[in-house]
Amino acid sequence: MKLKVILEPQPEGGYVAYVPALPGCFSQGETKENALKNIREAIELYLETLEERELKRVKGELVKKGESTVVEVSV
Repeated sequence: MKLKVILEPQPEGGYVAYVPALPGCFSQGETKENALKNIREAIELYLETLEERELKRVKGELVKKGESTVVEVSV
């Protein structure tokens, strides 16, 4: 999966990095390399959280219906 990351230099030094496609997913670092390393970790955590929420939602819907189903989710 490829995502666009915006790096913005900060007046006080360092960089802020954010992902427009993932609202609220941002990080920072003293160097571009550090900011990119940090945003990669933030993206992984963001996507992991989305997956967990989706699985809980699907499981909750299945429990309400009293059905059992195997579901595959791509991320």
